[in-house]
Amino acid sequence: MKVLMVGLGGIGQRHVRNLRTLMGSEIEILAFRFRNNSQVLTDQLKIGEGSSLEEKYAIRAYADLDQALAQKPEAVFVCNPSSLHIPVAIRAAQADCHLFIEKPLAHNFEQVDELINLVESRNIKAVVGYQMRFHPCLQRLHALIQERKVGRILSVRAEVGEYLPGWHTYEDYRQMYAAKQELGGGVILSQIHELDYLYWLFGLPRRVYALGGHLSSLDIDVEDTADILMECVLDGCSVPVSLHQDYVQRPPSRTCQVIGDTGKILVDLLALTVNVFDDLGNHIEASSYEGFQRNQLFLDELKCFLECLQGKPTPLVDIRAGAQSLRMALAAKESLATGQVVDLTR
Repeated sequence: MKVLMVGLGGIGQRHVRNLRTLMGSEIEILAFRFRNNSQVLTDQLKIGEGSSLEEKYAIRAYADLDQALAQKPEAVFVCNPSSLHIPVAIRAAQADCHLFIEKPLAHNFEQVDELINLVESRNIKAVVGYQMRFHPCLQRLHALIQERKVGRILSVRAEVGEYLPGWHTYEDYRQMYAAKQELGGGVILSQIHELDYLYWLFGLPRRVYALGGHLSSLDIDVEDTADILMECVLDGCSVPVSLHQDYVQRPPSRTCQVIGDTGKILVDLLALTVNVFDDLGNHIEASSYEGFQRNQLFLDELKCFLECLQGKPTPLVDIRAGAQSLRMALAAKESLATGQVVDLTR
């Protein structure tokens, strides 16, 4: 099997490491690189010692995308900055390559429909890299909701906050895509995983309203804080679903609270726990995933993609699902800019 990597930053290198872990020498890895200054990174996002990326992982690099695609890779991993995803994905799809596109699918909706139509007309497998759907806590939450463990859902509150300069200690945070408007950065798009799992659990909201902006002293030109209120419809009833995102919290926080008419579910994605309470406040279930390693999320999503290429299951996050979470994020950004509620039913 032959794959082409487009982008070899932190996430691109993680996929390379995991491809080698899963397939060893059975996979041939190519790369399109117009800059060859990426440092070798470890699984803990530290600078590794030794040779170049090409030597360490036996990568054949090309400085021209057309030349790389001419090698006929079976799949292309689109891991460059968000604003560059769609042009590369379209060219890869035109070359009949299957697609693994890192989140978010894009930074705007221009050419998204074109890519979807191209993918579907050519029977291309295309997935978006939302590895959090493979998180054991969220999978347990999904099961609890399907079981109606806390009855009819009345309210949902999710939060994700982490200090941006601490994300990648090997680089200046001001140079990260997450810090730059031109590269599709900002807290809403960069932390879009929460919007994806909320879509997975509760569907596309009818309306979206957001407050926030660049509120901290971080040297960036994008929003670093956002509070998003969404109106979802569950069991025929309007349900408020809220999400807080920020680039400033220390220590970090990543939680979800689901309130039902017969109980409550508390999920802590950093503590790796899921706790359920009944309508009297009694603690009736505790799930702990202590020792779970974060890289397992990426291994599991990669296994799922590779199985899709072999014609097995439908991908957990296909390109249309990736487009829906992007719609939610762009609605939040529009609301942030205009101060208006954005209607997604139109």
